[in-house]
Amino acid sequence: RADIKMDYKQLMVRNLKLSDAGIYTCKYGSHKVCTSLHVFKLTISSDGHFLQNEVPELILMQNSSSPLPDLSITLFNSNNKRVTPELQNKTHQKYVVNLKKLEAMDSGTWVCQIHSDSPLINQNISFAVKVLGFQNPDLERKYATVDSTVILSWHLNSQKIKWKEGFTGQLNWKHQESANAHELLDFNVTAQGQLHETIKSSNSLFEIPESKPESIEVKLPKVHFNHSGQYQCQLEYQGRHTQSKIELVVMKVSANPDGPLSRGANMTLTCEVSGLLPPNAFLRWERVNGTKMDVKNSKQNEVKLEVNISAAGLWSCHLIEDKDRKISLHYHVEEAPVWINYVIIGASVGGSLLVFALGCLCILSGISWQRRRQRAKRMAQARQYLLENKTCQCQQ
Repeated sequence: RADIKMDYKQLMVRNLKLSDAGIYTCKYGSHKVCTSLHVFKLTISSDGHFLQNEVPELILMQNSSSPLPDLSITLFNSNNKRVTPELQNKTHQKYVVNLKKLEAMDSGTWVCQIHSDSPLINQNISFAVKVLGFQNPDLERKYATVDSTVILSWHLNSQKIKWKEGFTGQLNWKHQESANAHELLDFNVTAQGQLHETIKSSNSLFEIPESKPESIEVKLPKVHFNHSGQYQCQLEYQGRHTQSKIELVVMKVSANPDGPLSRGANMTLTCEVSGLLPPNAFLRWERVNGTKMDVKNSKQNEVKLEVNISAAGLWSCHLIEDKDRKISLHYHVEEAPVWINYVIIGASVGGSLLVFALGCLCILSGISWQRRRQRAKRMAQARQYLLENKTCQCQQ
């Protein structure tokens, strides 16, 4: 592993090992020059290949002929920002350092800066870090309205970091946290770095759009209220796992009664979402081109908002998060035609008159029946009287 260049009096040693450290002496006639060689070895766990949220371990070892110096270690990530490590174990020969959880954006070339005052050492060691993961937020929330079309996407960085090693994954869906998980699809990466997907569920309510190099997608062409829940995409590489979740919240509106609104009548509009809202989100009912009296907001943690209305028109339910309207769903309340109002009024008046007439008829029938009863009673008394008088005359 060593070559000597006589013209320049140089010794070249290739593929240095820790055991190569020591004092090298060059003799030329009566001249003698000594040089001390200090060797460092930096290793990183998993050979520098990590999944999102994993914690890498760095091991720095040193060797020299003299007493080993006390080193200070400074790390810089791929964005040239200083990283504060957690020092796990330290001896003069071996330094073990744990970093914080990695994110997908941490992929790139890192630098370990080594410094010592005595002897004076300033050495930079570069090492590569590849983090396979999702570019989505840790917990993404997506809102949709009933009967709309929504596409749920998980964006990988495998192409960006040129990840050639094979990995697999799957996409699961839970309607509720305590419910059973439904496996929607499996996927893996081919030798060419392309994703290959296999549908696992027999549920025909979702579709898989055309595959893209770095994304896993599920399309719901007509969202149902019970399509809500957690959709979790999971990666697996060499027995390790990482995942990313998308929370789908669905909104629906309804009316009771659902027919046209008659003059003077009331109607109840209900706006409901399928899952819990964050503390900074709420529901709002309002009438388009209405007044402040036509606005009603939900309270914190309410997932259903009802409003009693007496005015027809276009009513809108908004889901507002951080003063931003995420989704809106409209309900058009039609006003009943005039003739229907007249029919209703006529039916009400006619019904009242009919009830009055029936009441009068019942009263008259009762009076007539009472009179007939009294007349029959008087006739019976008269017959009895005549019968008694006739009996007395015969006895005379």
